[in-house]
Amino acid sequence: VNCGGGGGRVGEGGPAAIYDVAEEMVSALQGSVPVIAQPNAGHPKRVGHRNIYMATDEYFLVYAKRLFKLGVRMVGGCCGTRPDHIASAASAVRMFGGGGDILPPAAPAEGALKKKAVAVKPVVIMDPIPVAQRTSLAAKVRRVWEGRLAGGTRRQAPLGPEDFVVSVEVNPSPGLSTEKPVGIAKMLRAKGVDVVNIADGPRATVRMSNTALGQAMMTEAGTEAIIHVCCRDRNLLGLMSDLLGNYTRELHNLVIITGDPPKMGDYPKATAVFDLDSVGLLKLVSGLNQGIDPAGREFGGQSKFFAATGAEPGAVDYTREMRRLRDKIDAGAEMVMTQPVYDPAVMRKFLDDVSAFPKPVPVLIGLCPLVSSRNADFLHNEVPGMSVPQDIRDRMSAVGGGPDGIAEGVKIAKEMLDQFKDEVVGCYIMPQLGKYEQAASVLDHMGYGQPDSVARRDAGNVA
Repeated sequence: VNCGGGGGRVGEGGPAAIYDVAEEMVSALQGSVPVIAQPNAGHPKRVGHRNIYMATDEYFLVYAKRLFKLGVRMVGGCCGTRPDHIASAASAVRMFGGGGDILPPAAPAEGALKKKAVAVKPVVIMDPIPVAQRTSLAAKVRRVWEGRLAGGTRRQAPLGPEDFVVSVEVNPSPGLSTEKPVGIAKMLRAKGVDVVNIADGPRATVRMSNTALGQAMMTEAGTEAIIHVCCRDRNLLGLMSDLLGNYTRELHNLVIITGDPPKMGDYPKATAVFDLDSVGLLKLVSGLNQGIDPAGREFGGQSKFFAATGAEPGAVDYTREMRRLRDKIDAGAEMVMTQPVYDPAVMRKFLDDVSAFPKPVPVLIGLCPLVSSRNADFLHNEVPGMSVPQDIRDRMSAVGGGPDGIAEGVKIAKEMLDQFKDEVVGCYIMPQLGKYEQAASVLDHMGYGQPDSVARRDAGNVA
């Protein structure tokens, strides 16, 4: 389907009109024939003596991603589209695992080098530093993975903080102060939590740099941090620069993600970059760990980043999600942190499928303790990648909100954790609405929040 014209909404032209038609085609064909969409740049507007097409490249990017998510196999452009529009479509391709990442320039032909008499120094690719020697978090993950879980071949319940890894998400507060999140990090560390997880502009909102907060937490709270790095806001040069800067700040634990589009957040007109997707960025980080920059050159050092990645066990297109996860692991992901799941059958299938990968990796199960019925409905209906089953929403509806809602949410999270704690290295807790104390109580039956929690956690790390 191409261009856009005729009556009704299609008569408006542009990506939105083509999306409507493509949606019907994909539904009718059910994958029997690939669908190609080539929208124009919107209905032209007469400005002076010229016809100006009104769809921007950013708008084109949004609909290119929607088309790919719908199941369209190829997106191009028709009337009024420019190279900027096609570049936006290419960015969308990279987000969905197609196309190519930005690659190093091809090496000069051997004959050309002889003509110029240029001596080429061989590039030395270093062996990565062993994972257990990179960070304290990496060391504990490997110890639990290779010890309690025998590399994913054994199911064994954890004893407590000594052989279970816990990360809690604490994001920057609006404004300029780090006081509140640093105070939360201190409280969590005192309860036996291993590491604090800091998102990178979650849901495309504007907050203080997570690297600045991560450094404050390390120096003021004495806790290790995992820094999210997303591909949305920085081009290849910016990502590389930030990674090198993070390394000098001792921020070596990373969660590599593609990132939410700006349309979801407070500044929908902000430009999305997406030079790389999460697979491309993981390859870049793996190169740095071998002393190689994105152009294939030695960069004068060797990093020791510990790179995790995200996964969505309840993804609508589960086949694609698992294919992407395999690609991420092949690109260098050393741990998987899942989105919250409230359906045990969904998590059961995911863990079974990950264990069957050629290269299984440690998993942190994602937990998001609900706080009220409204909170459950919001997550289910408004947050991409989140699904709260009807039976869970019914349980939250029966208690409403307030203390009873919080208690029921903690109970639900504990039930999910207890079903799978014997086959994951740990959990990743995402507190809702600032309920950090209540979120930490998800772990109290496992020895967290007790007088000896810190000693048990630290003794395990020494061992």
